Amino acid sequence: MFTGIITDIGEIKDTRQEGDLRVRIGTRYDSATIDLGASIACDGVCLTVVDCGANDGHWFDVQASAETLSKTNLDTWIAGKRVNLERALRVGDELGGHIVSGHVDGIAEITDIRDEGDSTRVTLKAPETLARFVAPKGSVALNGTSLTVNEVDGASFGINFIAHTKSVTTWGDMKVGDRVNLEIDTLARYVARLAEVAG
Repeated sequence: MFTGIITDIGEIKDTRQEGDLRVRIGTRYDSATIDLGASIACDGVCLTVVDCGANDGHWFDVQASAETLSKTNLDTWIAGKRVNLERALRVGDELGGHIVSGHVDGIAEITDIRDEGDSTRVTLKAPETLARFVAPKGSVALNGTSLTVNEVDGASFGINFIAHTKSVTTWGDMKVGDRVNLEIDTLARYVARLAEVAG
């Protein structure tokens, strides 16, 4: 489990196809503290560490299956791309965002960006099948970042990014047309399911 509070910006060092896609990610995390088999959220996708540079630098390798590639934006990962990173939540850690599983539900697309003072207002379009789970003042995880929804208009919804968020995540790199990993709030999913059953 994760909180959606980004703790590092990693950089894609290499990608290669080995049955599954294998990706090497550079990080400021101390590789000696990363266990093989550990889960790290990479742009919001929970991936398993299969190798790490415990003795020769700050990096780790992950693998992504065809199923993961079909549900996420990992097909855009190339050398040099920056990605949001978060290590798994530990018992006793502060829960500063919201509960995030790292299981991406689908892809949202950035349709508009405009500055409002020191903040940036971003409009995204969710897949129609997921739009009903996005609610004003509710939470979503976008590329692994816990964010509050400002407003909803059909499948479109707005997010406000403060300068701090843009500086400590990859959101300072965003542009119209970007495809973004979307994980809906777990609570919203269960409330909708209960409503279906009750109806």
